[in-house]
Amino acid sequence: MKGLTAVHPDPGYIEHLSTNRYFDRTFGCDAVKVLPGEYFVTTSDIVLVTVLGSCVTACVRDREKGVGGMNHFMLPEGGAEGMLSTSARYGAYAMEVLLNHLLKMGARRTNLEAKVFGGGRVMASLQQSQVGEKNAAFVLDYLATERIPVVAEDLLDIYPRKVYFFPASGRVMMKKLVSVRNNTVLEREREYEARLRRDNLQGDVELFG
Repeated sequence: MKGLTAVHPDPGYIEHLSTNRYFDRTFGCDAVKVLPGEYFVTTSDIVLVTVLGSCVTACVRDREKGVGGMNHFMLPEGGAEGMLSTSARYGAYAMEVLLNHLLKMGARRTNLEAKVFGGGRVMASLQQSQVGEKNAAFVLDYLATERIPVVAEDLLDIYPRKVYFFPASGRVMMKKLVSVRNNTVLEREREYEARLRRDNLQGDVELFG
């Protein structure tokens, strides 16, 4: 995949650069919260945070330069199985937007490594279609195809997860939310799922460089 980046104009399918920044008192540093359908890439010594249910996140970094980023996405239902299905095209789009931004900020493909999390069976509406399992299988398949090594993973299970990613060092802290006291993560993913069902991805994204 090479050439210029082409993005689909429908905002339902454009991966948004997260703008939710705050100061994390626990770690004493700036932080960015990455919500469903968002991503963030940085060269700064900050922490990227996301909470996952059925969605997955890929934390990807250049292990030599320290530039890294995180996305948060879900495959929409429908279509055939495999990397060429209509559903998987959105996952590929979400991954390529992240990789494009990393490469534009100076990362080298040969130095990239990934840590992946999520794909839990936490949404009753998605359990029958095994969306969490499909998300997990997709992200591993995609990274294997792109020859980006997965150096850590925590996928599947039945619990939401909170993930903290420090791109400068590559450190990740992950907590399974065994007792969730509110439905915020489920509500966000239901809204995201509804948007994916409503919209239809047309057109492709080609990897930059």
